[in-house]
Amino acid sequence: MPITETDLPGVGKKFEIDLEDGETLVIVIHNTGRRDVFLKADDDADSERLFELSDQLARTVGTILEGAYFQPIKTDDKATTLGNGTNIEWFDVPANSPLEGRSLAEVLADSRIDVAIVAVQRGEDVIPASKPKKRLDEGDTIIAVGTNEDLEQFETLLSGDDESD
Repeated sequence: MPITETDLPGVGKKFEIDLEDGETLVIVIHNTGRRDVFLKADDDADSERLFELSDQLARTVGTILEGAYFQPIKTDDKATTLGNGTNIEWFDVPANSPLEGRSLAEVLADSRIDVAIVAVQRGEDVIPASKPKKRLDEGDTIIAVGTNEDLEQFETLLSGDDESD
């Protein structure tokens, strides 16, 4: 990602950062410390001012963006480690799942399932596990907590690949 630096005599410096989608992020740092942030849709477009930051606020935001407060761990799966071998994971209910159409109460009563279902996301709605009469639909996302082994077993049951049906 190329960065172009330009001196602005009497004002400060301008930095232009080419973004992946063809847009350009423009940051003007004034001699006073103030920062103006603009977005330029393409080379021929005018820059649209997004926001202004004071010197102190810019340093705080920069520290956050730099990762001083939080370092994300990039992962390709949806599992999140809670500690002590316990994870939280998101599972999509596939078409023709043996659990499709079953209520949360029925699913949790199944002796083969040894995970805690926290909630089910259906579109923009979140259905808490405290609503045991709600039935699972294709495309729902189940949020479950358990050990890796128990979560893998649940995924097998959910997909219909379990031979002990």
